[in-house]
Amino acid sequence: MLLIDRDFKRGGERFAIPSQGEVEGKLAVMEIVSIACLREVLRSKDEMAIAKLRRKVLRTLREECSSMKLTSEDEIAAAEYALQVFNAALSEASRH
Repeated sequence: MLLIDRDFKRGGERFAIPSQGEVEGKLAVMEIVSIACLREVLRSKDEMAIAKLRRKVLRTLREECSSMKLTSEDEIAAAEYALQVFNAALSEASRH
């Protein structure tokens, strides 16, 4: 079952093993919400706002990678992937 509050619980409930359907459902929700938000922001075609958003994504990603103690190689790979996703979303938003 999809439960957002599970992520905020302590102890065993937080670490319950999700089903494949739950993982796929969460990924689908994250993708849909992310795409909807990005489309609204990127549709503006404001180059300064888009550049600011790109920097914010990379800055937040670096902070997350640091807190997860990823290697520098993994952090670089994550940043490259994030930029690919960002650019794909930008292309998709400009098509609609």
